[in-house]
Amino acid sequence: MKDRQTVTRDLEDFQARLKELEIRYEQYFAGVEKREPYRERKDLSRQLRQYNPLLITQTDLKFRYHSLTARLVSYSNYWDRILRLIDEGKYHRHLTKAAKTSTAPKPYPASAASEAEHLHQQLAKAREQCGLPGAVPSPAKVADYLAVQREKIRQKFGDRPVEFQIDISAGKPRIKVRLKQ
Repeated sequence: MKDRQTVTRDLEDFQARLKELEIRYEQYFAGVEKREPYRERKDLSRQLRQYNPLLITQTDLKFRYHSLTARLVSYSNYWDRILRLIDEGKYHRHLTKAAKTSTAPKPYPASAASEAEHLHQQLAKAREQCGLPGAVPSPAKVADYLAVQREKIRQKFGDRPVEFQIDISAGKPRIKVRLKQ
């Protein structure tokens, strides 16, 4: 049986390591960390198992031990669920979702002509942001391009609704197509 100070110190260490592990998993899920902190999780579980509740005689320390154990089990279930979703391809990282919503353009008007005009204005702004010389394609050319792209998409995916947006990720503004959800 260990003395009270040793058990208290070990439980505080365990609590700090659990918080650090929680942060590491969140970084992994956000895409900051490249590898899952599995080894740290395994070591933390091993450290917790070394304290059998029968060895802790003080009620407050036993309660703290059970609380930390419950927290680790809860986090483990959560992490396993997220990892399973990642394996199935159903998990969308929080940062990419936040980036999409913050930079997403406003919904396009319903008519094709006004959509082409809206994209023409966005394309002009994007070309200015990139510092590209030359004239912006006319709204009629943008409308013709959209009609051709719609037909290609209709042949490939059927009559699923699509929306067009301007993408500047490659250094040049381009019109990208995505399926509406």
